[in-house]
Amino acid sequence: MAILAENRRALFNYKELERFQAGIALTGQEVKSIRSGRLGLAGSFVTLKGEEVFWIGAHIPPYQPKNLREEYNPERTRKLLLTKPEIKRLIGQVRQKGLTMIPTKVYTDGNKIKLEFVLAKGRTQIDKREKIKKREVEREIARDFKL
Repeated sequence: MAILAENRRALFNYKELERFQAGIALTGQEVKSIRSGRLGLAGSFVTLKGEEVFWIGAHIPPYQPKNLREEYNPERTRKLLLTKPEIKRLIGQVRQKGLTMIPTKVYTDGNKIKLEFVLAKGRTQIDKREKIKKREVEREIARDFKL
């Protein structure tokens, strides 16, 4: 399992409730571009439309810009491949107030490219400050034990 892209900032801004993994419906050129590490996860999100799940806002630049089809859109909406029970569970949970789905990783699973996303709730500014303080205290403790 090789991680191709990661969104670490997402777990700072949101409190993770549950993790999901999904396949992505991609074109051949997008697969090559992602495998070469050219993928932007920042600002992207997962949404539900009817009984389907979509990944919106991910920027996948063309693999060979000079050999590009005219209709290629690097920020097109991509369909995520999940099982029906997973989709039904997501529909029920997202209807709760304040829950959202944030992509955290894109990785390979054999020959397949998978997207890991979390069902999350937004953090307040106070929660973020507490998390920073806790991290700093843990670093100081680790330094003290190291000496």
